[in-house]
Amino acid sequence: MKRILIPAGGAILATGLLAAGLAGTAQAAGDVATDPMAKSAADAKAIAQYWAESNGAALKAATESNVWDKSDVAKLQSKGGYSADTKPGSASPIGQEKKTTVKVQNVNLPKTIGKVFFVNSKGEKKWCSATSVQSKYRNLVATAGHCVYDTAGNTDVMSKWVFVPGYYQGKSPWGIYVGKQAFTHYDFDVYEDYDRDYAFVTVYNGIQFGGATAKQVSKADFDKYQGIKDAKDVAITEAEYQKCKDLNGGETPDCWAKTDTKIEAVGPDYPGAVKAFTEVTKEQYDAAPTGSGNNTKAPRQTKTENVTKSEYESYKGPGYRKIDERGNYTITHYFVKNWVKKTDLKGYYKTVFYIIEGFAKDAGRLGDNVGGQGVAWNQPTGKYVRVFGYPAAAHPDGNKNFTGITPKWCYGKTSKKLVGSAAKKIEEHIALKCSMTEGADGGPWLLNYSNTKRLGYVNGVTSTFNDQDGNGRVDYISSPYFDGETAAIYKAASNVWSGKIL
Repeated sequence: MKRILIPAGGAILATGLLAAGLAGTAQAAGDVATDPMAKSAADAKAIAQYWAESNGAALKAATESNVWDKSDVAKLQSKGGYSADTKPGSASPIGQEKKTTVKVQNVNLPKTIGKVFFVNSKGEKKWCSATSVQSKYRNLVATAGHCVYDTAGNTDVMSKWVFVPGYYQGKSPWGIYVGKQAFTHYDFDVYEDYDRDYAFVTVYNGIQFGGATAKQVSKADFDKYQGIKDAKDVAITEAEYQKCKDLNGGETPDCWAKTDTKIEAVGPDYPGAVKAFTEVTKEQYDAAPTGSGNNTKAPRQTKTENVTKSEYESYKGPGYRKIDERGNYTITHYFVKNWVKKTDLKGYYKTVFYIIEGFAKDAGRLGDNVGGQGVAWNQPTGKYVRVFGYPAAAHPDGNKNFTGITPKWCYGKTSKKLVGSAAKKIEEHIALKCSMTEGADGGPWLLNYSNTKRLGYVNGVTSTFNDQDGNGRVDYISSPYFDGETAAIYKAASNVWSGKIL
């Protein structure tokens, strides 16, 4: 149990493990740090929509967390045996699946795991791994502290933080769960102490998008509706236009007549043909006769206009786009005089108003949908664990084994002794032989994992990636040791209700 103190001189003193005489007392009350995330249901809905809109475009655009660089992927150093600060303890998992008598050769992935997505202080869309865990209100997520708190910029919580269990290529099969309140150790929140690199986040009820239907309504109902809505201009017949006018006592903004002039190129002998300039492509302009002297058979003209950047980028016409030497956005239009026929076309239109119903719906509580892993603390080291995560980053030598699309796992005994790393001044981690890379950070270390129930006890979360043999490849990962202080953070978070978005 490491404590970091600030003496009067301002220097930071990092103590080692507490003496055995203090090992039975966890400083629970002062250890819990909590920070708000989405402060209202309206804020949470907007965050969920941010990630879900355009068929999950923002989810697909996110990349793996990258708090570690090549210099950080270093060798772990042994720091000695662990010292439990209280008695071993645990909280049982929830949502246990029925046992099966069929022998399963492959590892059954837990339903509880998924990705957390967030926007960091640089405005980058990122993700880590995480899991649902047991709590009183079935609304709690466990992950790494650096996947919740923005240590790159400051210790504020990440923006637009959500958990998506079972995430796969933009899909959220059990809904999107927006973070409401983050809980971590005081030492991580204040000092970025990676010996406490874990966090528990309460989430609102999930929200699911899709299955929307558009319902046509009156202008008055459209104006009153607070949800998603749309208005479209549609063509109508002259009879419908007249009926609209009669119902509204004359011309209204909701129905109107409009005359458009249609211009078509014709021959010089066509009845009513007139000479007029028509816009053409630069290629057509270049190919047209220039005319000379009194010969104005096909004179040409150009017109260049300055436009905004958005107009420049969205322009789809025949003109030629160019950014000039002063950085101005310009469009040059090309005209050739031709024989044309002009036809006035009178059209009738009205605005139709729609409200979008069923666009979003409540998906229920996280634990009710996917279950929740148990949590264990002060457990002996050197025990078998199964670790899950979504690795994606390349190894320091550039080799990229993982895509981050599907979850992977590692299995083995944790180190019997606590380990440390100079990269983040770590002194009290446990290690596991595993080649998973970034993207797997935040993923659960499950003790006593049942392959049939798909449940176990979270006894750590992936924090660091390490290269023990110095060949430029990640071969070990590490997690903070879960002790009585971890239990205090977990218990504080596990008893907080978060509520619904809808």
